[in-house]
Amino acid sequence: MLGSSEIPSRGTKNMDLLSKKCVACEGGVEPFTSSQAEEYLREVSGWKLNSDSKGIEREFKFKDFKESISFINRVAEVAESEGHHPDIHVSYNRVHIELSTHSIRGLSENDFILAAKINSLLDEKN
Repeated sequence: MLGSSEIPSRGTKNMDLLSKKCVACEGGVEPFTSSQAEEYLREVSGWKLNSDSKGIEREFKFKDFKESISFINRVAEVAESEGHHPDIHVSYNRVHIELSTHSIRGLSENDFILAAKINSLLDEKN
């Protein structure tokens, strides 16, 4: 996992995040600063910082409830394989996902890795 002082160079590709694996984080690492989070946000389309800048969030809209649940199930599979679990809220055809690294009370590279992998699910068929 990147330390808080390591920021990816400009021009990195979302594919870089897609090729990475979440690393267990049990504290002892500083959360990303707002500027580090902003740098990573450039790599995960549609995601934004939450109000306290300690997490990122995105809302997804689907045709109906069944599509929403299908998407959530795919997110759950990816999250479980990465060992990094989002907060998920569903309201009929809308799915709101929040990511943060709870053990450090803020953002880490893991959150952006999982965001990129969640975004990649949109390219797959339901």
